[in-house]
Amino acid sequence: MSHDHGHSANRNRLLIAIGIVSTVLVVEVVGAWLSGSLALLADAGHMLSDLTGLIVALVATIIAARPATDRQTFGFRRAEVFGALINGLILVVVAVGVAIGAIGRLVAGESEVQSGPMLIVAVIGLVANFVALMLLRPAAGHSINMRGAYLEVFGDLVGSVTVIVAAVVIMATGWGPADAIASLLIAAFIVPRAYLLLRDVVHVLSEAAPADTDVAQIRDHILRARGVVAVHDVHVWAITSGAPVFTAHVVVEQEVFRSGSTGALLDELSGCLAEHFDVEHSTFQLEPAEHAEHEDEFHR
Repeated sequence: MSHDHGHSANRNRLLIAIGIVSTVLVVEVVGAWLSGSLALLADAGHMLSDLTGLIVALVATIIAARPATDRQTFGFRRAEVFGALINGLILVVVAVGVAIGAIGRLVAGESEVQSGPMLIVAVIGLVANFVALMLLRPAAGHSINMRGAYLEVFGDLVGSVTVIVAAVVIMATGWGPADAIASLLIAAFIVPRAYLLLRDVVHVLSEAAPADTDVAQIRDHILRARGVVAVHDVHVWAITSGAPVFTAHVVVEQEVFRSGSTGALLDELSGCLAEHFDVEHSTFQLEPAEHAEHEDEFHR
């Protein structure tokens, strides 16, 4: 229920954010046309990519909420990761496009910009982006997909600030190149955000252990359980951000099997992982020492 509620809340947040970003996008395009500002147009292009990213994130969230099937035994939660991948690639494309446009304008010496409309539109964008950012922030720490959406809007907010600074500089000094330079700054800010997002995506898709998971510490906790002799074939990965999965073969004393304590031990181990390491999905194969020795011989 909490998982479904989380997806529902994320959908609502994304829908509201999409409405805000769509409105600001239209305002910025009109403002860029009226003022001749490349920085404002760059920020509008950035917002267009963000709008696309938010829509992708919304679709991914809807798909991820679907129940597991016989073909998709873990469900569709990894759709969030693919949504984040698309977001990251969109950010890269926008950064390159904005940089090329800004450099072209600097080389050509084009600098006619009306700073008044540019400033007004940028301030409107700043306020709207701040509202959307606060809306998405609570979910950003629990979902790689929502974190991608959060980073998109955060980039928009920084872009609005950059445009405001450029507009003030042009208004105060008349120095037109400030507009193109602001565009380059927006592009430069996009790149590390895209890198961080794509890095997290690769980490999940390569099924590496989550960065905040200490496998050695988990193994130590398991070994402390009464009746446990050894642990091997330990695997930890994530279906999506915040959804780690754990499997292991646990060698136990014969007394555990003779006394019928296997169920209690499994409850203890899974409870330990859920409580101390936030691992909700764990699978343990309990085996006697002689079976473990047989496995070792088999794998040699």
